[in-house]
Amino acid sequence: MKFVGNAPQWGGKNGGSRLADQSAGQDPPRGDAEDRSLLIVDDDAPLRRRLERAMEQRGYVVTAVDSVAAGVAAATAAPPAYAVVDLRLGDGSGLDVVSALQQAREEARIIVLTGYGNIATAVAAVKAGAVDYLPKPADADQIAAALQAHGGPLPPPPENPMSADRVRWEHIQRVYEQCGRNVSETARRLNMHRRTLQRILNKYAPRERDD
Repeated sequence: MKFVGNAPQWGGKNGGSRLADQSAGQDPPRGDAEDRSLLIVDDDAPLRRRLERAMEQRGYVVTAVDSVAAGVAAATAAPPAYAVVDLRLGDGSGLDVVSALQQAREEARIIVLTGYGNIATAVAAVKAGAVDYLPKPADADQIAAALQAHGGPLPPPPENPMSADRVRWEHIQRVYEQCGRNVSETARRLNMHRRTLQRILNKYAPRERDD
């Protein structure tokens, strides 16, 4: 099991994207040259469309859906050789999709994406059948490298990863939104003093370095 570091910010709910429209100059999927099927399951529509386009440019035949129910149905009806599954979906856990696909096609290479990077979820993903775990944000190059990393070395680090301060700020903002923008509840869940949280929420996002 490999843990891949943070990548540049992507689109969807939390800002601009560096995922889309990356060049198609990537090696085609290894293994069975006749099976480049890829299932993408993510309920973030802008992200899902960008990732679908980027992976098609890399030679994959993509099916993209937005829910656990649709993911399980797709995995069962036509089990793909590859899958990229968001851990948290509107109708449940992406691990249900991982389990369904692993049962339907044991050799499928499955990558789990999540904004909740921790050891427990990584272990759960791998136990369910995933081969790797990428914390959001991750870009198409990282995802493609993880899909093709058959026991080789880790892919190179991103050119411009988010700073630790930015990762922390993004996480706080996400929990705040999930708590219905309730400061007291967010502070409780983050084990943070309410006034400290308010100061953070009143600030702009930390600026990234300019190369």
